[in-house]
Amino acid sequence: QVQLVESGGGLVQAGGSLRLSCAASGRTFSNYAMGWFRQAPGKEREFVATITGSGDARYYADSVKARFTISRDNAKNTDTLYLQMNRLKAKDKAIYYCAAQAVAVMGELGSSYDYWGQGTQVTVTT
Repeated sequence: QVQLVESGGGLVQAGGSLRLSCAASGRTFSNYAMGWFRQAPGKEREFVATITGSGDARYYADSVKARFTISRDNAKNTDTLYLQMNRLKAKDKAIYYCAAQAVAVMGELGSSYDYWGQGTQVTVTT
C-alpha cells in the first residue's frame, strides 16, 4: 500500500503561483511513476502531468505545458511529489490529486494508477 497526502492548495489571483506537494509513504517511492490529475466542478477528471520513478522524464497536458512543472524528491525520509504552478488561470481551478502507478514508467491514464490522494483545492480568482 502507498499512502498519499496532498497539500499546498489555496486561493490565488490569476497570474499567481502555487506549489502543491504530495507526501508518499508505505513503499519504495522511486518504484512508482507519479502523476497529477485535476477535477473541476461538473467536469471529468483530467490528466495534468506525470513523471517517471527516477524523475528523469516528464510529460504534461497541453493546457499546462510551459506553466506547470512536476518534480519529485526520492531521498529517504522525503518521498515527495511536487507540482509548481505558475501563471495560473481561472480555468486551472479544480481539486488536484496526486496518484501513484505501480510501475516506474509515465502514464496519463487515470485508470492505470493504483493509489490516489484525497485531493487539494486550488481556486484562482480574476
